[in-house]
Amino acid sequence: MRSPSLRSRGKRWRRLAPWIAAAAVLAACSGPGSDQTTPAQAPVEVGKLNTVAVVTHGSPGDAFWNVVKNGAEAAGKQLGVRVEYNSAGDPGQQAKLIDNAVAQGVDGLVVSMANPDALRTSVEKAISAGIPVVTINSGEEESVQFGAIGHVGQSERLAGASAGKRLAAAGKHKMLCVIHEAGNIGANERCAGATQGFGTAVTLQVDINNPTDVQARIRGALESDPSIDAVLTLNSQIAARAVDAVRESKSKAAIATFDLNDDVVAAIRAGTLLFAIDQQQYEQGYLPVVMLKLYRSNLNSVGGGVPVQTGPAFVDKTNVDVVAGLVAQGTR
Repeated sequence: MRSPSLRSRGKRWRRLAPWIAAAAVLAACSGPGSDQTTPAQAPVEVGKLNTVAVVTHGSPGDAFWNVVKNGAEAAGKQLGVRVEYNSAGDPGQQAKLIDNAVAQGVDGLVVSMANPDALRTSVEKAISAGIPVVTINSGEEESVQFGAIGHVGQSERLAGASAGKRLAAAGKHKMLCVIHEAGNIGANERCAGATQGFGTAVTLQVDINNPTDVQARIRGALESDPSIDAVLTLNSQIAARAVDAVRESKSKAAIATFDLNDDVVAAIRAGTLLFAIDQQQYEQGYLPVVMLKLYRSNLNSVGGGVPVQTGPAFVDKTNVDVVAGLVAQGTR
């Protein structure tokens, strides 16, 4: 008969098994980077994963990144790993957070790379120090180059192309793609993919930190070019502003967005938002902690140089009621 601690551990691993299997299946699928090879990793001492630092480029309190944080902390709790989450929108500050985590001697590191060049030195220092790194969300092309053991996220170009195709299939002819963050490689990839999938498109640069101006700029674009009949936003907060801008401009443009929050759910239900592209960011927090646990304890890797894809998943009127409850609980 197993001791209580072993029995508890067995139950915990049975709960995690579907997630680990899902990661393996996703990684086995072909996708961007499938021709890459996994680089040799710096020597890592096999042992226990005690502490994982998660360092993202999101602003503190951002609804999207809160879900990533929830996923990482849930995995940490189930695996008995302390998760330290920090974020900074400025690439220089994010690099400093990575350096601090390395100096503290964490056992694993999870990093989002919206600006890969600004983080390369810090990430490579972590790997040289024997700290395994999993990249998430942004920077999938650079992940293998920098020496990470894997990447978890959504191929932004493919997701953008899927969104563009759906808008074209809805009978739309000219799209406005709204980029909310200058220098974010993922945002640029989304718009490039959307343009490829849709056809005729124009881009609009706005600043997510100035929501009033965001709304005014979208409204101005619609008023100056009435032929725009589709608006694609790349962030759930910007989506709400686009809905208001379309109403104020009296435009008939359909709106779609990347990512979910309560406002997006409400807009889909109301019919003012056509659909949302969900990259299931809870997995982007959860799965890397599992991957680091397996790597640290058993030198297992997932993906073989191919990103573990968490999206795109689509939410529209057909499934929004089911997803709404998950958004409310902070897991979608």
